[in-house]
Amino acid sequence: MTTTGKIELMAPAGNFESLQAAIDNGADSVYFGVDQLNMRARASMNFTIDDLAEITQRCKPKNIRTYLTLNTIIYDHDLSVIKTILDTAKKAEITAVIAMDQAVISYARQIGLEIHISTQINITNIETVKFYALFADTMVLSRELSLRQVKTIVDQIEKEQIKGPSGNLVEIEIFGHGALCMAVSGKCYLSLHSHNSSANRGACKQNCRKKYTVIDQDSGFEIELDNEYMMSPKDLCTLDFLDQVIDTGIKVLKIEGRGRAPEYVAKVIRTYREAIDAYYDDSFTKEKVTDWMTELKKVYNRGFWSGYYLGQKLGEWSAVDGSKATQKKVYIGKGQHYFPKSQIAEFKIEAYDLSIGDTILITGPTTGVKELELKEMLVNDESLATAQKGDSCTIPLDFRIRLSDKLYKIVKN
Repeated sequence: MTTTGKIELMAPAGNFESLQAAIDNGADSVYFGVDQLNMRARASMNFTIDDLAEITQRCKPKNIRTYLTLNTIIYDHDLSVIKTILDTAKKAEITAVIAMDQAVISYARQIGLEIHISTQINITNIETVKFYALFADTMVLSRELSLRQVKTIVDQIEKEQIKGPSGNLVEIEIFGHGALCMAVSGKCYLSLHSHNSSANRGACKQNCRKKYTVIDQDSGFEIELDNEYMMSPKDLCTLDFLDQVIDTGIKVLKIEGRGRAPEYVAKVIRTYREAIDAYYDDSFTKEKVTDWMTELKKVYNRGFWSGYYLGQKLGEWSAVDGSKATQKKVYIGKGQHYFPKSQIAEFKIEAYDLSIGDTILITGPTTGVKELELKEMLVNDESLATAQKGDSCTIPLDFRIRLSDKLYKIVKN
């Protein structure tokens, strides 16, 4: 847990761009997967085992905790691989492993690597907490609990002084923002049955996000639905009742999104950072919540709802396919050079026009995510208001860019 006394804000990281975005925007911890044995294995964004040392190297100076997700179902042929991954994580000084399979939990314990219990275990009561306290210091509760149920578990941990292997009281973590699955804590089998691609091995084909028509096979009658996306939940958002979330006594708030873009990580983490800080300095207001919600709507989302935390019995479903984000990024070009003495960045324009007054986004594995208004630039060494495809433009920037960096502009969606 963060040493500030505040709840820990945990950020997703699917690649180095997202990792740096999390670091730069106030995350207390990051979680990530390597290769294929994590619940986002199908996503294009995953680290390799060789990246673990660099992840630690970037996070340690900022006192950011690092969590390796190794939370899929494990088969016999995976055992040597998980041992190699965990040994490497231990050597790289990764803070903890998020696990659900007993093989992972057992070996992590053998080598002295801190264990966190994944939501895949579906912890819903204090007796299950007591059992896993034999192995783990932190537990992610089931996403289907209400805040009242969460608080009951937290209070019982304190009352009964339930401690993990570290000797400290067990810490409770819950999901605070991001995609939700229609299945209990994500344990869905639709993708396995339809495509032989198991969600529980990180290879979900997302059947639930598609449009369906329901037909009565006896009569042929087509059932009319208010919402065609009847299995696709809106995204979880707890920001507007974050004060109630913190009051439950949880220690970690987890943001979902390892498969989403780095600007999503930057925007969501920065917004929740501001909200958490506002709660602790007594400046959390309805007016600020309105502004924060506007910011969250700018990046990928399927619409927002409160999940089951406020006692709601039924889910809320997406009304549209894909994102409802109010903004989108448009690729403009890539970095060419940075002149550190004059703090000037040079870009090659490869796609759409770029003009003074545009909001630009610069992303890269080391740069992370930088968003700013374009106030001045030179186009082919001339002071022009607009750069076009094929042009070279220079922009004053107080941070270094690299050849791998990409330049976008933000437009309304």
